[in-house]
Amino acid sequence: MSVLGKEIRLKRLLNEEDGRLLAVAVDQAMARGMFDELMPIERKVSEIIEGGPDAITMHKGLAHSCFQEHATKTSFILKCSTFSPWQPNYDTWVADAEEAMQLGADAVSMGCIVGGDDQPEQLRNLGLISSQAFKYGLPLIAHIYPRGNQIPTEEKDHWRHVAYAVRTGAELGVDIVKTKYTGDPETFSRVVDSSPAKVVVAGGDIGDQPEDYFKMTRDVIDAGGTGITFGRFVWNTNDPTSIVKALKYIIHGKASVKEALEYYEDLTKVSQT
Repeated sequence: MSVLGKEIRLKRLLNEEDGRLLAVAVDQAMARGMFDELMPIERKVSEIIEGGPDAITMHKGLAHSCFQEHATKTSFILKCSTFSPWQPNYDTWVADAEEAMQLGADAVSMGCIVGGDDQPEQLRNLGLISSQAFKYGLPLIAHIYPRGNQIPTEEKDHWRHVAYAVRTGAELGVDIVKTKYTGDPETFSRVVDSSPAKVVVAGGDIGDQPEDYFKMTRDVIDAGGTGITFGRFVWNTNDPTSIVKALKYIIHGKASVKEALEYYEDLTKVSQT
């Protein structure tokens, strides 16, 4: 039953035609502090979902207050851990797979930082929720980054450390690993090849213009990545709906960066009228 349940939920989570994923996360306030653009959160969630992402990631309290009216429009990923502005490299448990089932989530996600003094504890947590997810037939997504204190600062972007993070997730039963982009398609393709799990990229801060994020998205897909999970790039704008639609055009419509930019500009002109 659990294996069938996972397959059914994965089919809901991933795009039906190409098996790719465009997810948007709104779990950043507890992790990074308050953002004006995440207030009021109900309005922001509605604007994001209007764009039609494949999934949205949020904590249980926001799911209770914001997601019910959107439940048939996109998949819901329950975030089961968080770090904080004061402990940026330590993810702690805040929910579990049983709660995910009660909330009707399509998947659970957990953060994990490798390369630090507390890696053993964080890996233990990831292994435990992997067992829970399997029991309940829930796909597991892990946000794994090599930024622990044992890795020299100048090495934290090296593709081998990113590949180690991704492979670690796969070894512990993670279905989809979210990690950092290595900066170019050639090295990122090595990261993808290092793991049987599906690999998606976190948006992060890579530039000031939509073109920068569109290019990264195009490169990730070309390198064999399953997709992108964006956060601030989507919701920290005046028009999250148009951003999501343009990203879908790249990930699911196979658009070039130029085509996506032109599409995005057309969408924003319409939204301003």
